[in-house]
Amino acid sequence: MTRRKRETSEEEKALFRETFRDVRPHLPPAAKKSAEKSDKKKDEPKPAPRPRPAHTGVDGRTSERLRRGQLEPDSKLDLHGLTEAAAHRTLERFLQDAHARGSRLVLVVTGKGLKQAAEEEPFDLELHMRSRGVLRTMVPRWLKEPTMAPLVADVRTAHKRHGGGGALYIYLRKSRR
Repeated sequence: MTRRKRETSEEEKALFRETFRDVRPHLPPAAKKSAEKSDKKKDEPKPAPRPRPAHTGVDGRTSERLRRGQLEPDSKLDLHGLTEAAAHRTLERFLQDAHARGSRLVLVVTGKGLKQAAEEEPFDLELHMRSRGVLRTMVPRWLKEPTMAPLVADVRTAHKRHGGGGALYIYLRKSRR
């Protein structure tokens, strides 16, 4: 049995138009930019502002040396095998001690997590967290907590010679002695 398509009445059409009168289509950022460009006059050349890098506590030269893996960490912490709670306590203590010693660059190994689940398997939140790596997900969040954030100048993925995606460089602020 096939259903017949019901005709929309004029009253329904008017109600629809009234309800959605002020609604504008949502455009993704790339589409917005192209729409804005097409709306601008072609006679008005405006140079696009260069995007500024996010402000970190690391200067350009140090940042480049970190990117290339040319700086050796002052100390290293491996969180493999620790529970989430134990890893949190250990990380906090480690950073406070390293900062007190005047260390500037430390390496924290979180691990990469398990391999991704097959695409045909149904989504499982617990498996997703494990596949991404619980510690790999949580450590950057912990570093923003009030007890650790004042110590941290910059956080970034380590160079592959120091562990790559399974490790983080944490550049500490200068200690005020």
